[in-house]
Amino acid sequence: MARTPRQSSRTSSRQHSREPASRQRTHPVDELLPVPRLALYGFQHVLAFYAAAVIVPVLLGNALGLSREELVHLINADLLTCGVASIIQALGVWKIGARLPLVQGVTFTAVSPMIAIGTGAGGGTAGLLVVYGAVITAGIATFLFAPLFSKLVKYFPPVVIGTVLTIIGITLIPVALQDAAGGAHLIGTPAYGSPKNLAYALGTLLFILALVRVGKPLLSSLAVLLGLVAGTTVAWISGDVDFGVVEQADWFGVTTPFHYGMPRFELFPIIAMLVVMLITMVETTGDVYAIGEITRKRVDADTIARALRADGVATVLGGILNSFPYVAFAENIGLVRMSRIMSRYVVAAAGVFMIALGLLPKAGSLVASIPHPVLGGAAVSMFGIVAAVGVQILGKADLREERNTLILAVSLGAALLPTTVAPFFERMPDSVRAVLDSGITLGALTAIALNLVFNVFTGRSTMDIDWDDVEDNSNSLAGSGTFAH
Repeated sequence: MARTPRQSSRTSSRQHSREPASRQRTHPVDELLPVPRLALYGFQHVLAFYAAAVIVPVLLGNALGLSREELVHLINADLLTCGVASIIQALGVWKIGARLPLVQGVTFTAVSPMIAIGTGAGGGTAGLLVVYGAVITAGIATFLFAPLFSKLVKYFPPVVIGTVLTIIGITLIPVALQDAAGGAHLIGTPAYGSPKNLAYALGTLLFILALVRVGKPLLSSLAVLLGLVAGTTVAWISGDVDFGVVEQADWFGVTTPFHYGMPRFELFPIIAMLVVMLITMVETTGDVYAIGEITRKRVDADTIARALRADGVATVLGGILNSFPYVAFAENIGLVRMSRIMSRYVVAAAGVFMIALGLLPKAGSLVASIPHPVLGGAAVSMFGIVAAVGVQILGKADLREERNTLILAVSLGAALLPTTVAPFFERMPDSVRAVLDSGITLGALTAIALNLVFNVFTGRSTMDIDWDDVEDNSNSLAGSGTFAH
């Protein structure tokens, strides 16, 4: 009896499934690279991540009036927890971790709320204890709420996810430009925005662009790392890099749980941190979708749930180890896009480096010696790419529809409000300011609320990301050698 086309297709499918594993192509996300390349690409992630990673404990520590020794302990604790959290997110444990190349770092969304909580509790280490009580509680809530939140993803269509990612990129670009001008600590001094600082930043950026323009896969994949090394070398030759901090740092330091004492659990700080973690969950959802787009890896509700559980575990661990709430770092997503190195094992290698830096203050001080303008020049490209990925996802939404356009437009306006009209938030009660005085938080809340009003409550259909199309593109790209390293 002759076979029908459908029977032939099924037979072909069964034969394909019986092919040896060696003949089936490994997805770039799951590719295990040789150890030297793992170390090299992993270290590049650390350099791209380091400045943003340490800025949160620095900002919070200075705001709460901590001593230099206490501040160094915060930085080491942050790096150690970042490393453990990144390994969990990249490799996965049980139902925890997205198993994608996502680097975990302290979320910027929590900075203003934590400062408000800490200063409201008296500042110093006493304020930290209240912050840690709220952080631990919010982390547990995130872990427990992750499966339910992942089922609500249908309420976060491309117009919301794309808007949130675009806002993250646009909000972070000024941070990079501030570094390019010399760093926030120079604001108000003649050195801020000096031609020399801008020359370092522009030279680093142009060097990175030149390496990418050359088109050699190895040079392109290491462009950011080489740009940071080149920029730092030029600054050192010019006498603008001080390695004295490295000599003064200890060789070894261990972060002990509850170093400052047992956390204090107070109601209003916990509520404020729960709101922060809700926004962080939306941010993580956007980051997971973004990395799925970049790596051509399918993202479903289970992937989102595992990523959010990892955020929850990392946040609880942060509260115990004297650190803060964690989220997938958007700037490293930009690095994955630039380098085209998509292996999650590279992120795991970066996690090992972070743990080492957390245990070796001297090594961490060496990385911290990279000048702010050099970091800023590299960060401009990576933060801009985050915004570009958001625009790419927005391309999947029908922006010819007036309601979707308004969601994007009003959310962008709301996101810029805290930085352009700061006095407006200074007049707010501390409990309200702790939640809304953040461009990412305010913009994300606006996008979610407007999508509910315009699309969900009216029963209007929204466009979802077509992951079958994404994976088809992945197969064709893999076959053409685009994923070659």
